[in-house]
Amino acid sequence: TMRATVIATFFGVFLICTCAAKEATKKTKKTKLYVPQIDCDVKAGKIINPEFIAKCPPGCQDVKYRVYGTDIYASFSSVCNAAIHSGIIDNTGGKILVQKVAGHSGYRGSFSNGVRSLSLPRWRESFLVSEGKPRKGVTYPSTLEYSSSKSAAVKSGNDCVNVPTGDAVQKEYQTSPVPTPATQMATTTPTPTTMTTDPSTTTPKPTMTPATTRTTTVAAAAKTRAGLHRVRDIAFRSTSTSASNRNILRPNTGIQRQEPVAAFRRAASSPAHLAMETDLWKPGLSLFDTGFSSNEELNPKPLESIPHGNPNCKVDLSFLMDGSWSIGKRRFQLQKQFLGNMAQALGIGSAGPLMGVVQYGNDPSTEFNLKTYDNSNDLRNAIEKISQKGGLSNVGKALSFVNKNFFLDTNGNRGGAPNVVVVLVDGWPTDRVEEASRLARESGINIFFVTIEAAAESEKQNVIEPNFVDKAVCRTNGFYSINVPSWFSLHKVVQPLVKRVCDTDRLVCSKTCLNSADIGFVIDGSSSVGTSNFRTVLQFVANISKEFEISDTDTRIGAVQYTYEQRLEFSFDKYSTKQDVLSAIKRISYWSGGTSTGAAISYASEQLFSKSKPNKRKIMILITDGRSYDDVRVPAMAAHQNGVIAYSIGVAWAAQDELEAIATDPDKEHSFFVDEFDNLYRFVNQLIQNICTEFNSQPRN
Repeated sequence: TMRATVIATFFGVFLICTCAAKEATKKTKKTKLYVPQIDCDVKAGKIINPEFIAKCPPGCQDVKYRVYGTDIYASFSSVCNAAIHSGIIDNTGGKILVQKVAGHSGYRGSFSNGVRSLSLPRWRESFLVSEGKPRKGVTYPSTLEYSSSKSAAVKSGNDCVNVPTGDAVQKEYQTSPVPTPATQMATTTPTPTTMTTDPSTTTPKPTMTPATTRTTTVAAAAKTRAGLHRVRDIAFRSTSTSASNRNILRPNTGIQRQEPVAAFRRAASSPAHLAMETDLWKPGLSLFDTGFSSNEELNPKPLESIPHGNPNCKVDLSFLMDGSWSIGKRRFQLQKQFLGNMAQALGIGSAGPLMGVVQYGNDPSTEFNLKTYDNSNDLRNAIEKISQKGGLSNVGKALSFVNKNFFLDTNGNRGGAPNVVVVLVDGWPTDRVEEASRLARESGINIFFVTIEAAAESEKQNVIEPNFVDKAVCRTNGFYSINVPSWFSLHKVVQPLVKRVCDTDRLVCSKTCLNSADIGFVIDGSSSVGTSNFRTVLQFVANISKEFEISDTDTRIGAVQYTYEQRLEFSFDKYSTKQDVLSAIKRISYWSGGTSTGAAISYASEQLFSKSKPNKRKIMILITDGRSYDDVRVPAMAAHQNGVIAYSIGVAWAAQDELEAIATDPDKEHSFFVDEFDNLYRFVNQLIQNICTEFNSQPRN
């Protein structure tokens, strides 16, 4: 009996130990890292976490998921496609480790592992991709924090969480919490700030979202504004024969525009006002009714102080304020109030936006630079003390000054933050702005224009440079320009403008190889090509064209077909959208005839490139399948001397010596040959890469 008792006791202890071991094993398994899954289109810049491990799904190797750089990638890139480009994973997906690093002044494109990455002149933030194994001593989040206004179904294992939408909504993947061993180094992620609009004021109040529930929906009620009727200064801007107009003012005359006679009334809620509240940025849509409702709106309630600035808006800002005599003392004061309100709404600080002010008249001068003030209150006080310079409204001169002198390291430029210039203009400039704006944009500066009381139809004859705003900004979709009908409506710009300058994903105004060219295709339509091969050539032309950013202010496309004769299929200014260009290429009909390539080059130079804009790189891409009946050397040399960068693509019976004569030096980077038309597609990536490499190697103005 005693023996049986001992045996039973032994087995009982054994079972208990076995169960305890299983429980311990279960607990150990629970500490396994939960790896959040990200989608193919997720860009590194959208994820707040500075270092994280994530799982990429299959199928991310696609040209629509853009990648910028090689080894070190711009945060504007698709995370998963960058991982494929670097060779960490393939198109089947997998786990990756992502580390954020500082921005670079240039990113080199390349073709690797089936992915073509693009070049980019500069970007504010970079990232590295490596094998998805945790580094020792680092705790990785099972929850990724996103800064996005899009709604999405967010995945975590088998769970799916719907994220609500809203302005400045913070989105994050929801997963089970991960126990953190006490021996590991604790890491923290910043708590996002959600800006909530108070209907009673134009200045936002920050609402700190609790860490446990970061996803919130922001709703702001639109408030009806009172109307204001404006009486223009007849002596200052008149359609009469009086010599008193904006362009010939003398600083010592003391002439100012008359103060308006305001008639106040309660305005009905309007679609235009709703557009201002939601800030849809639709071209041609007015954001304003005319007027203000109370002094409270002109002097919003102070924004609660954000320590070290608003981290969701890390930009380096320069405001160009109009100090010309035409603005008058009252409106100059309104302008200062606006700048003070902007400083308060932005949340100035070393970890957020920094702001300086340049005042322009006849000549520009810096009131204070980026490093002078690091908080909103001191900045507002300094703005209030600015005195008016007087003079004309030389905006072009001011932009040149800012481009050369303002965004310097010695003035507080941080390098990794986007450079933004906001130009305030009373009416219209007294000098030209297009060239100065182009040079500033090519230096990586994003330009916004806020024009107040723009020229009426009867006043446009006095404007030196018609459509100066469209010529100055890099996009004409209304995002980079706001027109305000009255100085008394200027306070309404605060929130829309804050929203725009802080939308760093859209601040890609600096010219790149993809948005700064006039590309003219010169297409051989001779009898030796044939109908079927001609369609293959058109597909090749379309495949190249669709990789570029096409619009009136970005890359433009033109095409010439030639045999013995030449035909302009469409000019650079014919189509301004990518879809229209691709449709036009598809409609080109096969001509058939001889091969006079030299005459075609001369024709393209005259009909296309002589009409190219001065701020565009002129690129000719000539495709031919045989030897020319005429000389190609003299026409090609003339084109090169006129600034045309020529690429030659030869097929089948094309003469190598002619291809090299047509191509810009060095020949090996500008001349290509394929044995048959069906292999043209192989050179699409190489051609675009060479265009971008050459662009990035050129000195910046």
